[in-house]
Amino acid sequence: MASASKVKKTVRIASGRKRVRQDIKLNAANSALRSKFRTAIKSVLKAVKAGDKTQASEAFKAAQSVIDSIADKGIFHKNKAARHKSRLAAKVKALATAA
Repeated sequence: MASASKVKKTVRIASGRKRVRQDIKLNAANSALRSKFRTAIKSVLKAVKAGDKTQASEAFKAAQSVIDSIADKGIFHKNKAARHKSRLAAKVKALATAA
């Protein structure tokens, strides 16, 4: 087998063309939300690593709403969202009790 490159077929049915247009927009929106999710988590982890309790708790509050909104939209499963929130909360709590 030489190269197995994917060849995209053009859709001929009007509803299929519309679906392709919608998928492009949806993919862009979902990618932006996933990026926002990662950024929110990184901001909490950065504050925890720096040892800043107030900054970590504020970032965690912001991250919670981002994580919940992504779970509500179905981009991530609700259990994945709960797992991330739980782990972040544990790190923030450990930071608060350590000092």
